Amino acid sequence: MSDFFSLFNPGYRHAREYLDAEKMLVVDSEQGGTGPEPLDLDAGTIVLRMPGGPYPGPVQTPATPEPDDKDWTFVLERPCPECGFLAADVDAHDLPGLVRAATAPWQDVLAREDARQRPDPVVWSPLEYGCHVRDVLRVFTDRNRLIRTADDPRFANWDQDATARQDRYWEQDPAAVAAELAAAAEANAAAWTGVGADEWSRPGIRSNGSLFTLDSLGRYMLHDLVHHLHDVGA
Repeated sequence: MSDFFSLFNPGYRHAREYLDAEKMLVVDSEQGGTGPEPLDLDAGTIVLRMPGGPYPGPVQTPATPEPDDKDWTFVLERPCPECGFLAADVDAHDLPGLVRAATAPWQDVLAREDARQRPDPVVWSPLEYGCHVRDVLRVFTDRNRLIRTADDPRFANWDQDATARQDRYWEQDPAAVAAELAAAAEANAAAWTGVGADEWSRPGIRSNGSLFTLDSLGRYMLHDLVHHLHDVGA
């Protein structure tokens, strides 16, 4: 019966008001709430959570982390103060196995229940880091091919933060990302297999002018893979 008709039936109106007063809003105490509370539709906004698993977080675009403008090429000469990696300790001939070892833990990381959860509003979640690592592998596989097939190639600029926003890393499916990362890791490891002795010194130039050889490019890339395991506590 509509509100219009309830004007002519006071008994119905009072009965409906009683039922409305009995309704309860379940506020999850595990999420910081206080338990069941009266449901007041006129008091403000209500967020309903669908069953079937933990709430995945906001669907709107999250805050963008501060751009990382540090020149990480220093790891080719001295240890990374955050993860301890030193590229000088790496033999580029070992890259296939090292790439596989540095990417294998992501299968467990992306299976975590909190894979979508950011530890801080401006710090990527494990899922977002996983998307980034997948794309790092793809980009450096392409750069490996360019150095080996072109003379003095200049690498296209890759804005990592823009890619994260454009591809909406935070909305991607962790299981799908895990599969894509594994495939990208295998393709990348294969790219470092069978490199000829005369190919390791072939040059390539990053868009900011940094000069790499195939050897230093591979060792520089490996730091990225190791460092992001450190970022997600793996």
